[in-house]
Amino acid sequence: MSLSVARPADVALAQLRSIPVAPLGLEPTPIDDLSRLGSAVGLRQRILVKRDDAIPFGFGGNKIRKLRYVLAPLVTGGADTVITCGGVQSNHARATAAASAAVGLDCHIVVNGQAPEQPTANALLNQLLGATLEYVAGREDRVPAMERAAERLRHAGRRPAIVPLGASTPLGALGYAAAIGELLAQGPAPDVIVHACSSGGTSAGILAGCHLHDLPTRVIGFSADDPPPSVERQVRAIMRGVGPLLGLDADAFDRVTVEVDDSFVGPGYGQATPASRDAQSAAARTGALFVDHTYTAKALAGLIAYCRDGRIDPDATVLFWHTGGQVGLFA
Repeated sequence: MSLSVARPADVALAQLRSIPVAPLGLEPTPIDDLSRLGSAVGLRQRILVKRDDAIPFGFGGNKIRKLRYVLAPLVTGGADTVITCGGVQSNHARATAAASAAVGLDCHIVVNGQAPEQPTANALLNQLLGATLEYVAGREDRVPAMERAAERLRHAGRRPAIVPLGASTPLGALGYAAAIGELLAQGPAPDVIVHACSSGGTSAGILAGCHLHDLPTRVIGFSADDPPPSVERQVRAIMRGVGPLLGLDADAFDRVTVEVDDSFVGPGYGQATPASRDAQSAAARTGALFVDHTYTAKALAGLIAYCRDGRIDPDATVLFWHTGGQVGLFA
């Protein structure tokens, strides 16, 4: 009689399923067919979309998956205030304010940029959610300002906790490692997954999840700002933290290929390009799919270009993981 021995990846997946999450009401998001979009822009590949823009909580988006994991230990550990950061129209800041409100935590957001005279879109939602806002001049000023805010709150007898930009920590990345299991429950694995990336947490989670499920899926992250070496370093650092959370060695994901392309950024973060505008229009007019012109639309533009010029095989099934951001359309 032979005894079966569980693979380390199976043990890790069981550990992943046991980790507590904050109750933010996440259900499996749909996978829609984008064949009309593909036909309209001349693609031969089968194009699908995973609709994380349709997450119902707090106007959705990829940050909800990550915040479920990040906030749970803060609640049980006695924190009373979350401190985070972002731009004026940051989706992460809005999602963090929403998640904090839902679990009974105060939220303080360090914002780089000028305070708007009339808040709109995410800035308006932050206000409605009761977050306090502190404005700083540039992106490089955010982390020091968060640390100072935490110190002020501790001196006032509060119990603050800093959540980094994008909730891109090893714990946050578990949200997307788990999402790969959700994806597989909905059908066969795609040949290619395309997504927008910036702070690295979504990329790290998708790559770790594919590795744990032994998938040959190619994962392409289209950077919205930083160059590929910088993004890759961040993704790899997060994955090295994911392993120990799941009972694996820190180097468990070291051989995973990290593919990042920043050639669709254009003039800079938060600025649209002709290609992103074209992709945005095509998605809306062929499938009533809304992508924001400065982030997710750039990744969709990258997908279209890769499919057209053969960098993605014509026979491939390509899944565009829509990470949200549609609130920014109303800024």
